[in-house]
Amino acid sequence: MAKYLYRLGLWSARRARFIIGLWTVILVAAICLGTIFAGPVSESLSIPGTDSQKALDLLSKEFPQANGGDVRLIFAMPEGKQLTDQTTQQAVAKMLDEAAKDKAIISIVSPYESGALSADKRIGYADITYQAAAEEVSAASKTHLLQSLALTRDVGIQTEVGGSVDVIEQSGAGASEVVGILIAFLILVVTFRSVRVAGLPIISALVGVGIGVMGVNYGANFFDINSDGTILALMLGLAVGIDYSLFIISRHRQQLESGMEIKASIALATATAGSAVIFAGLTVMIALASFTVVNIPYFSVMGLAASFTVFISVLIAITLIPAILSLAGNRVGSRRRNNRKPHTRKSKPFAYRWGQFIAKFPIPILVAGIIGLSALALPALNMKLGLPDDGMSPTDTSVRRGYDLLSEGFGPGFNGPLAIAIRSTSGEQVKEAASKIAGDLGTMDNVAAVSPPMLNEAGNLAIVSVTPTTGPNDDHTHDLVKSIRERGKQLASQAPIQVMVTGATAINIDMSEHMSEAFPLFGSIIIGLAFILLLLVFRSVLVPVKAVLGFLLSLLASLGVVVSVFQYGHLANLFDVAAEGPIVNFLPMLLTGVLFGLAMDYEVFLVSRMREEYTRTGQARPSVVSGLGHSGRVVTAAGLIMIFVFGGFILAPDPTIKAIGLSLTLGVLIDAFVVRMTLVPAIMTLLGRSSWHLPQWLKRILPNVDIEGASILNELESQQD
Repeated sequence: MAKYLYRLGLWSARRARFIIGLWTVILVAAICLGTIFAGPVSESLSIPGTDSQKALDLLSKEFPQANGGDVRLIFAMPEGKQLTDQTTQQAVAKMLDEAAKDKAIISIVSPYESGALSADKRIGYADITYQAAAEEVSAASKTHLLQSLALTRDVGIQTEVGGSVDVIEQSGAGASEVVGILIAFLILVVTFRSVRVAGLPIISALVGVGIGVMGVNYGANFFDINSDGTILALMLGLAVGIDYSLFIISRHRQQLESGMEIKASIALATATAGSAVIFAGLTVMIALASFTVVNIPYFSVMGLAASFTVFISVLIAITLIPAILSLAGNRVGSRRRNNRKPHTRKSKPFAYRWGQFIAKFPIPILVAGIIGLSALALPALNMKLGLPDDGMSPTDTSVRRGYDLLSEGFGPGFNGPLAIAIRSTSGEQVKEAASKIAGDLGTMDNVAAVSPPMLNEAGNLAIVSVTPTTGPNDDHTHDLVKSIRERGKQLASQAPIQVMVTGATAINIDMSEHMSEAFPLFGSIIIGLAFILLLLVFRSVLVPVKAVLGFLLSLLASLGVVVSVFQYGHLANLFDVAAEGPIVNFLPMLLTGVLFGLAMDYEVFLVSRMREEYTRTGQARPSVVSGLGHSGRVVTAAGLIMIFVFGGFILAPDPTIKAIGLSLTLGVLIDAFVVRMTLVPAIMTLLGRSSWHLPQWLKRILPNVDIEGASILNELESQQD
């Protein structure tokens, strides 16, 4: 591989203007496609094959009027006042009449028509249904509704907004992208000691993100692209785009300092650091693409969108970066080289001295690291999975205030009703059976209310709404769903009736179980394929095993801290977590896939330099220290960049994005600095030459991918001789 990358790097360096022009054209084309012809964003969360999804699909087909987006307006009066006062009723009616002027609205049901008033008449709600699906409701309709709310708010009636239509748009990440980029730039300035050079990885990352995210936006015309997929693509695109460029530029500068000619140095940096970039990128893409085995379209698209952006970042690193470095010439070199002053270093780099320290005390460091990470991981044993509801939104948002008002006025279970579909499997009428089942449901534990059955036109399907007494994420509510399903199985054995449960709580349960079932296959795929890649790269059995075990420590420790913050509320104020609640049920799998790819990035970048030193000298333990000394500074910068890029997303108000940002930030922090920069050198010091052992039979089978560029170096040396 190194030979091909050497030629690619040299070709790109010699045709710099063509390569830069080509990527510019691709970027402009992607921006045009992703803005002018952008597809719709879909937030549908379907779980094929589950009971809740089957019920949801059936109800959507038989009750098409329920497919439109809905908005729930929650009204509340101060203590001692009621919504039934004549003046208040007139104000509410006037506001609803104004809202009804929007032709996109199908119906508006006022609290006075439906009796949707709390026992003390202080809290009530009105339901608005739109013709279009929730994600397709226009911005003009949302603006009109918000303007109408002034008619009640201005007269002292608290009016909050809830429902499936996101009327008050929340920013997914706020200024996090800008914050992450600015801090990354400062880190690069410190790393390279040059403002000019520090800008190169930022520019290349922005080009990659621009092409990747715009490509994803255009792809929404053909696939159901969700906003979380775009955000994940943005997060990873920025992080890996900067890191991959950083490694090639850093290697090029080191070679320039040794006196190598510019284009030859670019080609060699592409051959060596570029090889590490390709294998690191492959591990990330494998991990992300493995999301498809979960068979949840929302999750699969998220992984594929991010994987596409990582792919673009790899291509840019091995083509555009060599072209830019060629045009930059000596300007990317260090001041010492540019000034032609001899290099005199008073002391070894900190990374080298850190490696020496680890080599002296490998056992204590290893024991302390494992014990510390295990302690952080303990809370993960009690992790509770779920889907965040509006009750976990920030307290200053309208949806959270509306959620709290509905809980206060109608009980906590009102925010998570269960939809029960009662279908005749023989095609006969189900009216009497549905009424009987509805009465039976009303006698069950933890049921606050049951609505009368609503029949479809054919009369063979009925829908019943069940309001639990407990909230959507309460264990008692989950038990109720299971009890209703068990009762439905009993009825199905006695009559041609099928009872199915759907709704947010049921979907939550099914999604968690579905992911738990898919996780072993998911983990086996990413770990198995990554193990093979690392086996090819390092031609060692123990190095891949060590890499996987180190990743597991990072993963469990990160999950343990996330559980402590989000589930138990520790340090909640520090991270602006509005309310304690379950961990997003797809977070463990998302963190596993993304963190595994990133962990292998650091493994490849760090250990490949150790392997290169070992191949050159044949000395195992000194190569660990030397390899860490050469690559430690760059790996540190790469880790810090990812930490701040991901950390910026902790500022997002959305609890899901906040949890993803915090988990990835912690994962990179622990894996880069505790596992890769500390525990890995300690283990490899203890293993010595055994680190690079490969059975002869396996050595004959495996192809030599030459990630260290030994073939190129030998060829260059022979040419000099």
